[in-house]
Amino acid sequence: MPVGTLGTVKGISPTQLQETDAQMILGNTFHLHLQPGELIVQEAGGLHKFMGWNGPILTDSGGFQVFSLAKLNKIDDHGVSFRNPRDGSHIELTPERAIEIQMCLGADVAMAFDQCPPYPATENDVLDASRRTNNWLERCISAHKKTDQALFGIIQGGCFAKLREENAKFVSSFDLPGFAIGGVSVGEPTNEMHKIVRQIAPLLPENRPRYLMGIGTLQEMAIAVANGIDLFDCVLPTRLGRHGTALVGGERWNLRNACFRNDHKPLDQTCSCETCKNHTRAYLHHLIRSEELLGLTLLSLHNITNLIRFTSAMRQAIIEGCFSEDFAPWDSASKAHHTWYRL
Repeated sequence: MPVGTLGTVKGISPTQLQETDAQMILGNTFHLHLQPGELIVQEAGGLHKFMGWNGPILTDSGGFQVFSLAKLNKIDDHGVSFRNPRDGSHIELTPERAIEIQMCLGADVAMAFDQCPPYPATENDVLDASRRTNNWLERCISAHKKTDQALFGIIQGGCFAKLREENAKFVSSFDLPGFAIGGVSVGEPTNEMHKIVRQIAPLLPENRPRYLMGIGTLQEMAIAVANGIDLFDCVLPTRLGRHGTALVGGERWNLRNACFRNDHKPLDQTCSCETCKNHTRAYLHHLIRSEELLGLTLLSLHNITNLIRFTSAMRQAIIEGCFSEDFAPWDSASKAHHTWYRL
């Protein structure tokens, strides 16, 4: 799911986004509350109409900003008090307020308000965050009144196996439309994240979507899918694109490098995105070196397409019975090699 924090996937128009075969995108409750404000979005007919996107939208609750803006906030059982990073004004975000904002935004999926502990953190601190997340979930469920909007619960617990298991059992005890594993990709080693996924995903209901929050690297997605995860989101494809980096197969190519100056081949000859169909590596190199905005858009567009091709290839490999944790469709030794190239 490409990330559109402020109602836009950075540098990509909704029409271009549709051409990547993106099925669902994200918005962010906290940032859309600050600008333009949820009431303006509601007056426009909801986030779909406001941004011109006809597909499904999921909104993060603002819980990640509890983590990322830790120096600007104060947390207690009632909620979180923020200092507005834009103008310094005081903002209070509670479970009820987070749900109210998401109902105004009109997303198809709303996330429960949670506390994401940092890494590293003491077991007591993670215990407090997990307890608070559970209490806030109950308040979110009570506050959520929008019948055409799905509310997902979030499992926290840091890298402590017992806390994760207890949190997963509590959250999955509610009859919610979907469940998310949060608190990963916050600085922990990747092997710790893999342990969390392998431990927690099997504990979640099999007939409901399982969402691993903030993950968008190929190996991590493959391992997560092998353990039962269905949904991902990540800023990586557009962030890399804005810094002149392209995802090609399993590699990252810096298009600033001089080796691309006279390279007139398509960026990725197996890719049918707008960038690869119409432009060469030399042209992309020129745009990036010239700091032209078009170059950042074209690389971001390709990177999103690359990740969606990868997830589509995983889906097809599952259907064909040739999927595994080490899935790498660009590898000539892979049984799914043909799958990657025909997508």
